[in-house]
Amino acid sequence: MADDGPEAAGRLLVADDEPEVVELVRIFFEQQGWQVDGASDGTSALEAARRRPYDAILLDVAMPGLDGRTACRMLRDEGVDVPILMLTARDSDADKLRGFGAGADDYVTKPFSPVELVARVGAHVRRYRRFRRQDRGPLRFPGLVIDPASRQVWRDGRELALTPKEFDLLLFLARHPHQVFTREQLFEAVWGERYLDVDANTVTVHIRRLRLRLGDDPARGGLIRTVWGVGYRFEPPRDARDA
Repeated sequence: MADDGPEAAGRLLVADDEPEVVELVRIFFEQQGWQVDGASDGTSALEAARRRPYDAILLDVAMPGLDGRTACRMLRDEGVDVPILMLTARDSDADKLRGFGAGADDYVTKPFSPVELVARVGAHVRRYRRFRRQDRGPLRFPGLVIDPASRQVWRDGRELALTPKEFDLLLFLARHPHQVFTREQLFEAVWGERYLDVDANTVTVHIRRLRLRLGDDPARGGLIRTVWGVGYRFEPPRDARDA
C-alpha cells in the first residue's frame, strides 16, 4: 500500500453511527495533518458535503436512516468528485458491487488498521490530484470528446454521466489508444495501489459499467475491446466517412 504523505493531507469527512470509529479516524488522520469532520448518519454527511468541499469522504455502509451506499449515490448525482471510500463489516463481492455501482472508489473492511486506512485514502487523493493536474486539452475522436479539465465526456453530442473512477479509467485508456493493458496494470494506474487478486473483479465491474455508459456492444467491438487472456484496449471510433 502506498505511503501517505504531506501532499495528500486535506479535509476529510467521516460518517459512522459509531462515535468511537469517528474518533479513531479523527485521531489518526489529524496526526498526519488532516482536518477531519464527523457525521453520525448519511443525512448529516450529505449536509456537511453541501456546506464545504472535502478532499475525501468515508461512509459507513450500515448507518440508520440514510445508509452509506445511498448517500454515496446522492453525492455523485450532485457532482461530488472526490474519493469516496465505504466502511463495512461485510466483505462479500455482492456488497462491493453495490458500492461500486453507487460510485464508491474503494472498500475498507472493519475492523481496519488505522495506518492502512490513512495510506489508502492518501493514495486515492494523490491519484485524483494527479489526474486534475494534467492540463492537456480535450481528447477528440469522431463522436467522442473527453475533457480532463472539466471531467466531462460527450458521446455523439450527448453528455455521459460517469462516476469518477469510470472517467479515470476511460481517460487512461483513451490516452493510450490501441495499447493493451492487463487488469493489474489498469488497477495500479487508475486506483494507484498495489494490485491483489481480489482487485480483478473491481476492474471487470468498472469496465462493464463503462461500456454500458458508452453504449458499447462488446460483440461488435466497441470502444473498449477485450483482448482475451490479456486484458483491454481502447479502440478510437472511426469517422463514418472512413467506414
